[in-house]
Amino acid sequence: MLNVRLLGTGQALPARIVPTREAAARCGVDPDLWTARTGVHARHWLSGDETVLTLGAQAARHALASAGLALADVDVLLNASGSQAQPIPDGAALLARELGLHGRAAYSLHGTCLSFLLAVQHAALLIHTRQARHVLIVSSEAGSRGLNPRQPESALLIGDGAAAALLGPATQDGQGLEAARFETYPDGADHTRIRGGGSLLTPSDRHVTPEDFTFDMHGLQVLRLAREVVPGYLECLRPGLSVGLPGIDRVIPHQASRAGLQLMARCGWPEERTEVTLPHLGNVIAASVPLTLHQAREAGRAPDGDTLLLVGTGAGLTVGGLIWTL
Repeated sequence: MLNVRLLGTGQALPARIVPTREAAARCGVDPDLWTARTGVHARHWLSGDETVLTLGAQAARHALASAGLALADVDVLLNASGSQAQPIPDGAALLARELGLHGRAAYSLHGTCLSFLLAVQHAALLIHTRQARHVLIVSSEAGSRGLNPRQPESALLIGDGAAAALLGPATQDGQGLEAARFETYPDGADHTRIRGGGSLLTPSDRHVTPEDFTFDMHGLQVLRLAREVVPGYLECLRPGLSVGLPGIDRVIPHQASRAGLQLMARCGWPEERTEVTLPHLGNVIAASVPLTLHQAREAGRAPDGDTLLLVGTGAGLTVGGLIWTL
């Protein structure tokens, strides 16, 4: 058990709400068919002066206010985002500048859609070992900026938004991170990717195209691999999770897709104990889990004392989850 407490959460969503009918028109596909396929009715997309940095800072300030703490109380800032503002400097430095945070540790943990879960585990280790007292985690995503309208499977799935969480020392017995596990299956590395932007494919390469810098996903292959590995992974995280929810009060899943949520339902997890934000937010990449956690907390469905399962998949293919008693 890593003794760590969730002190506060916050969110920031772009002002523009895009219904699936509008998004489907960009792709030239039937909106009703693709609403049924993706499970997404609407999503938020960046507009105007909004950026991943302005949204991330807004969510961070919201989390600090909900915890009753100030920016000066933050020892470590963790940027846990899949879509970065730019390659260099690290996105955490840009976010720290946006917040006005100076002289504190600020760095990123990048595991695409599982970045927030990795950051929670890392923050818990820092707090449990007394290397830090308060750790602020921010996940801010602008996936809409890299969508390919010729791939409606992803172009109609992704939404933008940011969420933040402030973690501190546990104050009660039994409060903390009980288990954390991550597994990577690199056979799925090419199923979800953005080819450009790194050293393997640069804008100066002879055969590069703008499409190389857009999101490329092969959802059926991802789902097939996930079906193979998720049940065994869940049993390693906690025996019995592949067929039920032993000792779990509520599930906070990554909102990968309608098919992804159905895969979890096949494990025997009751619908009424699984938090779902996919229909009105879409898949907000790494911000999906903290946004879903925040909205559950705001609605009173994940109060202090509850034991949560935070779980999902990310590009790689990586499977990850945490068991956390709040």
